[in-house]
Amino acid sequence: MADSAYLTALKQLARRELSEAQLRQRLTRRKFSPDDIDTTIARLLQDGSLDDARTAAAIARSQLSLKKRGQRRVRREIEAAGIASALAERAVADVYAEVDGEALLAAAIDRRLGTRRLDDDREMARLYRYLVGQGFDSERAMAALRKRRKSSS
Repeated sequence: MADSAYLTALKQLARRELSEAQLRQRLTRRKFSPDDIDTTIARLLQDGSLDDARTAAAIARSQLSLKKRGQRRVRREIEAAGIASALAERAVADVYAEVDGEALLAAAIDRRLGTRRLDDDREMARLYRYLVGQGFDSERAMAALRKRRKSSS
C-alpha cells in the first residue's frame, strides 16, 4: 500500500508543486494509512521530489507574475499552504528582490481604477482596502493613492 501512496503522491506532484502539509492532507483524504503517508513523505523528501522551499518559491513567483499581489498577501498564501513562516519570508524576499514595489503598486491602482478619476473619498477608501487586501503596505498604498488623487485633480 505504501507504493500506491507513493505513486499517488508522485502524480499529485507532477501536476503542481505541493507543500508537505498539502500532500499529507491529500493522501489522508485518499484514505492512506498514517504509516504509509509518513513513509511516502520521507521517501519524497529524500529523493528531492518534495521540497517546501521550492514550493514556497513557486507560489511566490506565480502570485507575483499572475496575480500581481503584494508581499504580505503572498507570504500569507505560502503560510496557508502549510509552509513555515521563515521559508515563506525567504521565498518572498528572493522573488521580490528584483521587483519595483512602487511600480507594482501603481499597476495595481491602474488596473483597479482604469481611466476613472480618483476624486471621491468612498472610492479612495474602497481602493485602499483592496490594495491592503492584496498585500501592499498600508502606508505606501495610502501615499500612492494620495499622489494619484493629486495628479488627477
